Amino acid sequence: MSIDYRAEINRLKEELDVTVVAHYYQRDEVFEMADITGDSLELARRCKADKNPWVVFAGVGFMGQSVKVIAPEKRVLMPKIACCAMARMIDGSYFDESVAYMVKHGIAKENILPITYINSDASVKAKVGEMGGMVCTSSNAYKIIEKGLESGKKILFVPDRCLGQNFANSMGLKSCVIGVGECDPNEADVICFNGFCSVHQLFTVEDVAFYRNKYPGIKIAVHPECDTSVVKIADFVGSTSQLIKYVNDLDPEQKVAVGTEYNLVHRMREKNTYVLSSTKPECPTMNETTLEDLYLTLKSIEDGNPINEIVVDPHTVKYANLALERMLAIK
Repeated sequence: MSIDYRAEINRLKEELDVTVVAHYYQRDEVFEMADITGDSLELARRCKADKNPWVVFAGVGFMGQSVKVIAPEKRVLMPKIACCAMARMIDGSYFDESVAYMVKHGIAKENILPITYINSDASVKAKVGEMGGMVCTSSNAYKIIEKGLESGKKILFVPDRCLGQNFANSMGLKSCVIGVGECDPNEADVICFNGFCSVHQLFTVEDVAFYRNKYPGIKIAVHPECDTSVVKIADFVGSTSQLIKYVNDLDPEQKVAVGTEYNLVHRMREKNTYVLSSTKPECPTMNETTLEDLYLTLKSIEDGNPINEIVVDPHTVKYANLALERMLAIK
């Protein structure tokens, strides 16, 4: 007998003390079952404020970790502990190697201020926290980097080179990427780790030219994880929530091509909204989670045998949370 997953998920949500959350990039059928939707840090903060002790998080691994860091008292399960490719590009050892690279070039460790994008493993956030550094999001990176520079230290930005370089460019700062060309930390203000988002790398200058030639007057709106060449020629650059607001605030007749994940663009206004790519820019790991996965995870709570639980050790929680608190303290 086949299972009506939607009906069973709704039943389990009613009977259990659980909150289902989903990131904007999740496939529609999963997204529609969530009690809370949003971007990664927003979701973690709303989970902390939620009364239910159980959280089932449809997203990628670092997002479930963020809930445990901010609200360690919560029981956090994930239908799929999918990996974020960018977050997997750096771990504690690669972070240490990046610090060692700067020290080798004459920058004392105490003169390095690390900043990590929220899209990183909790272990990296903890190392950043131990060095006095901060977390940032795509919506507040400008403010966080600006505040960091007030310390007079060199900024080590991990893991997304594009985000680091794009915000450095917008602030008139010099940046370089470790391992790419001549990266002398003494000559740059922001030293970036060589990580990236594979989805946002799909958007190209040629895509922008195609849409502008086909639809004169079209607006181009992109995420700051896009390549610097694309960001430089866009009409608007913003985080997920900022892109949503920008597109929704446009005149309904204004055409816009959006450079970010397909599921998000697909849920924006239907008329005159295009995906800035000749291919379908879906995040493969975000799309791993299915209705069946969500059902089985909720059912495991009912059965008293929870699956895919996120566990973060106390040391990591302490210092990763410290890095997050430093960010949240900046107004």
